[in-house]
Amino acid sequence: MQTWPYPLWLAHRGAGKLAPENTLAAFRVGAGLGYRAFECDVKLSRDGEAFLLHDDTLARTTSGSGSPADLDWADLARLDAGTWHSPPFAAEPLPRLAQVATFCQANGCALNIEIKPCPGVERLTGEVAAREAKRLWAGSALPPLLSSFKTESLEGARIAAPALPRALLLDRLWDGWQAAAEALDVVAVITNWRLMDAALIERLHAQGRRALVYTVNDADVARRLITDGIDGIITDAVNRLGGN
Repeated sequence: MQTWPYPLWLAHRGAGKLAPENTLAAFRVGAGLGYRAFECDVKLSRDGEAFLLHDDTLARTTSGSGSPADLDWADLARLDAGTWHSPPFAAEPLPRLAQVATFCQANGCALNIEIKPCPGVERLTGEVAAREAKRLWAGSALPPLLSSFKTESLEGARIAAPALPRALLLDRLWDGWQAAAEALDVVAVITNWRLMDAALIERLHAQGRRALVYTVNDADVARRLITDGIDGIITDAVNRLGGN
């Protein structure tokens, strides 16, 4: 296999427990704790801006409500994405993917972009996210890894930016996932850590693919996976595990 350029440890949604998830504040906290690789979720606004948010609604992590797909970026940019977490982060805004790209490249950080489409725009979100990533990381020595649970999103990414590396996310080993990984030409498979064992790691490596897991917050689990040969561990426990 080719050399894997990404760090072993990735901070989930930035440092998404110690600071508001999927915000630049979370990235700053994670970087301050020594992390040099991050995972984040990317969606599209109504007018096609790629920005960070996990949920299909705004209520849990912002001052807004309803679907983010129903709002233009100008409206989303005015939302408070920090107060829900704690008072020190009041008025923290939602970031555009472009801002995260600037932060990562300025600080020498790797990024796993999970393409997290709202319902009905799976392929389009993959296309736009990949096209933006290609533009934002043009000339960079370490491009972002594009991942998704949605095969339609990965297909859109493959068409829009075929040279960018892709990964298939799995919360279960559904029938046909291996054929999908082959068809989408993914470089890695990222599973729920409970699905990953030495045999699956060996099988993926034999196919020339890397094996990553989410979301590991237990040191014993991490040690077992590292012994088994895991290539990447996404964690919320950035103040207790990992760092690079």
